[in-house]
Amino acid sequence: MSKRSIFEDVEGEKTETPAVTPGLIDRGHKGARRAIRAWLMVLFALVVAMILVGGLTRLTDSGLSITEWRPVTGAVPPLSEVEWQAEFDRYKQIDQWRIENQWMELADFKSIYWWEWGHRQLGRVMGLIWAVGFLGFLVTRNIPTGWTGRLALPGLLGGVQGAIGWWMVASGVTQGEGMTAVASYRLATHLGLAFVILGFIAWYVLMLGRPERELMQARRAKEGKLLGLSTGLLHFAFLQILLGALVAGIDAGRSYTDWPLMGGQIFPPDPFMIEPLWKNFFENPGLVQFIHRLCGYLLFAFGVVVWLKGQGSAHPKTRGAFALVFAVLSLQVLLGVITVLYAAPLHAAIAHQLVAVALWVAILRARFLAGYPISTSIKDH
Repeated sequence: MSKRSIFEDVEGEKTETPAVTPGLIDRGHKGARRAIRAWLMVLFALVVAMILVGGLTRLTDSGLSITEWRPVTGAVPPLSEVEWQAEFDRYKQIDQWRIENQWMELADFKSIYWWEWGHRQLGRVMGLIWAVGFLGFLVTRNIPTGWTGRLALPGLLGGVQGAIGWWMVASGVTQGEGMTAVASYRLATHLGLAFVILGFIAWYVLMLGRPERELMQARRAKEGKLLGLSTGLLHFAFLQILLGALVAGIDAGRSYTDWPLMGGQIFPPDPFMIEPLWKNFFENPGLVQFIHRLCGYLLFAFGVVVWLKGQGSAHPKTRGAFALVFAVLSLQVLLGVITVLYAAPLHAAIAHQLVAVALWVAILRARFLAGYPISTSIKDH
């Protein structure tokens, strides 16, 4: 008998070792990742535009100019003078016109109507682009494994947002109740959901920007404490955004225009003059602005802590992301002070809102890099 190698197959038959096929993880999650990412980026831009136009609609007091909710037929604006006059007559029936805008002529009404119509029309366009894109990727089976529910979520939330938008407007379309604006807590709900939708889209764009296998490898190197701190900062910033909406809803930003004091003192005068007591936290301009200011100071202090922690990251891109968060947060605090000192002029107020969007996205990006760090070699430094 001849000697046999201990590595030889015991049955005497040689078997071929199957070739290793690279990219099995990505193949298992195949899909038009680049095309979907581009589609999501378009939706992202539209949501930002919605937030901008919504802010301008509020600042120009145009939000109550359309007194009916017509999701389909409302896409067509008045096309004749008769239709314009009928729309104006409907507006004349609500308290805002009776108390504040009896001076308006038809031409003045048209200017506020176009702001609200544009805001609603932008929502319709965004819904259409989502539906066409989602159904297109679904029918052609180009959605990566596990992504169908994720991509459906912005559309579902967008539908809820449309209903909440009307729920908000309905609070100000009143007769004989003395309401000349929408309820501030409904405005906060509407804006808050817009930021939630924006957050989901931004997160998906970040995830689709890297291959699946790279994300799985990066996840093993996540920086847990930094991820937790950035999550806390994200939630804190969201709370401040909601408080900002409460301020905007009752024009509290114009109630006290001195800083750092309010009316010459630390605590504003008559902070609990409304009954019942709980209403002061939503409807008392002095108290609402004070809470927004205080939350801003605390958010900035927490932001400093998170920034310092972020600078201890082993990954340069993560450090850079947290430095960007701190820079945008600092700019936002400065804009907040300017907005107060100048009694919330349109340009300052809308800039303050847009920087809030930038801060929200910057925190999301920093959190993503804490959870999925990008490793760099020595030669990359």
